[in-house]
Amino acid sequence: MRNHIATKLIFELSRSGRKGVALPQSDVPEQPVIDPQFLATEALALPELAEPDVIRHFTNLSTLNMSVDTHFYPLGSCTMKYNPKRNERVAAMPGFAEIHPLQPDDTVQGMLRLLYELQSMLAEISGLPCVSLQPAAGAHGELAALMVAAKHFRKQGANRTKVLAPDSAHGTNPASARMAGFSFVTVKSNEDGMVDLADLQSKLDDEIAVFMITNPNTLGLFDAQVRQIAESVHAKGGLIYLDGANMNAILGVTRPGDFGADMMHFNPHKTFSGPHGGGGPGAGPICVTEELGPYLPIPRVTESDGAYVLDVAQPDTIGKVRSFFGNVGVLVRAYCYILSHGPEGLKRVTENAVLNANYLLSKVKHILDVPHGDRCMHEFVASAEKLKEKKDMKQPAMDIAKRLLDFGFHPPTVYFPLTVHEGMMMEPTETESKETLDAFAERLFHITEESAELLSEAPHSTIISRPNEVAAARQPVLKWSEE
Repeated sequence: MRNHIATKLIFELSRSGRKGVALPQSDVPEQPVIDPQFLATEALALPELAEPDVIRHFTNLSTLNMSVDTHFYPLGSCTMKYNPKRNERVAAMPGFAEIHPLQPDDTVQGMLRLLYELQSMLAEISGLPCVSLQPAAGAHGELAALMVAAKHFRKQGANRTKVLAPDSAHGTNPASARMAGFSFVTVKSNEDGMVDLADLQSKLDDEIAVFMITNPNTLGLFDAQVRQIAESVHAKGGLIYLDGANMNAILGVTRPGDFGADMMHFNPHKTFSGPHGGGGPGAGPICVTEELGPYLPIPRVTESDGAYVLDVAQPDTIGKVRSFFGNVGVLVRAYCYILSHGPEGLKRVTENAVLNANYLLSKVKHILDVPHGDRCMHEFVASAEKLKEKKDMKQPAMDIAKRLLDFGFHPPTVYFPLTVHEGMMMEPTETESKETLDAFAERLFHITEESAELLSEAPHSTIISRPNEVAAARQPVLKWSEE
C-alpha cells in the first residue's frame, strides 16, 4: 500500500525545528575564504525533517520509479536491458572505485591493463584496430570521430566540408556534424527503409567528408547495400562512419570494419550492459582504421615491456575530449560483460536480441501496422496511424504509450524516426522472456480496443499524468515557492 503522505514534496513535509542529524562543532578555525559581499545574509530555506521522514520520503519515491530492474523497457533505439549484478560488484571493488585519476601510472597498473585489454576487445569486435576510450557518451563519440576525420582531411590538405546521413538517422548525427565544422546533407530513404542509392549518388562530390550510417538502422533493418555504399563514398575520397548504437544486433556475426566502416562508436550502456540513469555517467569508445589512428584523442593506454601507461605523446592527436580518463566505471562493466560472454556468448546475445524482436513483431503486427515487413533485426517500428481515423484520435502513438504506464510497462519510443507516421519503436532486447513479451503484446491489444477518451487522459495511475513537456522545457520552475 502506497504512503501518499510521505511522497509529498519534501518542502511540504518540512516543519520548523525538526532535525535529522546533529553536526559537531567545527574544529577548523574560521578563515576569510570569500569576499563578504558574496555571502548569504540569511540562512537558506532548506527543508527541516526528522530522519524517519527523510527515509520514508525517498524510499516511497523510489517505489514510483521505473527501471530495468523493475519493469519491461521496450524503448527502441536505447537498448534498455538488464544489467548483470556481478558487473556492478566488480566495478564497486576498491581497486577500481577508489583510485584517483592523478595517481602515477605505476600505482594503477591493474586498471590500465583492464583498459588496454578492453581496447583490444573492442578492436576485435569492430574490425577497426585503433581505439580511444575517452568519449563520455555515444554522441560525444560521434563528435570525437568527426573531429578525427576533420583533422585527417586537414593533414591531407583536402577541402572536405560535407557530412551526409540518411533521413532515418539519429538527431545527434547532424548536430555532431555541425559541431565538428561540417555542413550536413540529408540522404533520402527508399520505400524499404534503406538508403536511396540514387539520391546518395546525386549528393556525392569532391566535398564529401563522411557518410554517417546506422546499420542496423533505426527501423531495425540491416542495409545490405552497405558495402556498395562504402565503395561509392570511398571512391569520392570520403569516409564511412558507423553509428554503433545497434551493435547488439550484429555482435559476433559481422563487423563494421569488414563491411566498409572507417570509424564507429560503441554505446557500452546499450551493447555491454553499462547502467542507464540520470543522463549518465556514460561512455562512447571510438574505433578507427590504422590510417586514422594517429588523430585519436589522448591519452591512450599503451603497453611496453609489460608496463601500461597513459600515452599522451601523439603529435597528430585532436587532443583531450574528456577530463582525466572518462567514466572508467562504465568501461569496467563493459569489460566484465565481454569476458563473461566470450565470443560465442556475444554471438548468442545477438541471436537472442534478434529472436525476441522478431517474436514481438509477429505478435504486434496483428494489432498495429508494421510498415517495413515481417522481419527485423533488434527492433522494429510499428505505426498507430490507422487509429487516428478509426477511433478519431489526434495522437494515438502518444496515447497508447501513456496508457501502457498504467499496466506497469514502460512505453516504447514514439515519433521516431519521423519517416514512420505515429511511429512506435519497440526493442525487447535479449534479456526479456517469452512470458514478458506475451504479456506486453496482450496488454497492447487491449489498449487499442479502449475508448479514445480513456486513452487521451492516460496515464490514470501515476502521480503526474500529462505534463506540458514543451512548457516545462522552455519555462522551467527550478526553485521551491509556497505560492
